Amino acid sequence: MKMRNIPTYDFHKTKYGSELLIDVVALKDIKKYLSDHSLHALTYYDITLITDGEGFFRIDETNHQVKVSDVLFSQPYQLREWDTQYIADGYALIFEEEFLLSFFNDPNFINNISFFKKYCNNSRLELSTSVFEQINFLMQQIKDEIDKYAVKNKHILRALLYQVLMTLDRAFIGQYAIAPQSDSHNYVDRFLTFVHADFQINHEVQYYAEKLYLTPNYLNELVKKVTGMPAKQIIQTKLINESKKYLLYSDLTVAEISERLSFETPSYFIRFFRKRTGCTPLQYRKDQKP
Repeated sequence: MKMRNIPTYDFHKTKYGSELLIDVVALKDIKKYLSDHSLHALTYYDITLITDGEGFFRIDETNHQVKVSDVLFSQPYQLREWDTQYIADGYALIFEEEFLLSFFNDPNFINNISFFKKYCNNSRLELSTSVFEQINFLMQQIKDEIDKYAVKNKHILRALLYQVLMTLDRAFIGQYAIAPQSDSHNYVDRFLTFVHADFQINHEVQYYAEKLYLTPNYLNELVKKVTGMPAKQIIQTKLINESKKYLLYSDLTVAEISERLSFETPSYFIRFFRKRTGCTPLQYRKDQKP
């Protein structure tokens, strides 16, 4: 969702002439573009490796304190902000999903990576010295492949990107003790994909259960087992987070937000918001708006 007051950056697909949907950029080189608009969103995937300095790195609602050897993950349209004064350098590995899908022919490839799963609550990974050196080297290899050759070999670049993703996936699973993929996870992955696409117009668990050919009670059981929250809470949390973004980063009225999120009436939206945040939408906008 694009917010009218937040810069949203698209992928520069023809930066190197012909279309290329992967790039590695040095953080020190992109600081100047963020000095006036530090809060921003990207339309593509980003993996940021910190190689010098320390400071805050925000992704959506979470502020991370990061240092050298930390990695941050963001998905398209997540809100991002980082400390350009104290985070001195690093690499941002950026890519479009299409770059991998055209090779692997697997529409769920990205969603099956632990740190890009829809229900993943962690956007930061602390690397061991050996894994940090390996990822740092791979990012330099990708940058060299792009910079040195007139004809960019997309198969080499995909292989390098795949190695980065799989190495980080293993490290992420190890750090956060993620259980192996199961049928329950597959159902929950599909549920979260449907919620991501339809939550603004469909708020009921019944709707998503029918799409998955499950009963609402069984879907709730599966979702709670995997995420720790029942399905209804997942939907409501998504609605609250989206409401907060509209309130903070757009000029939409409460009635307009209510309509966009398919609430029956603005008054019902206000009651819904107040019950879950302890304040009205206008109070939240007044108290929290930057």
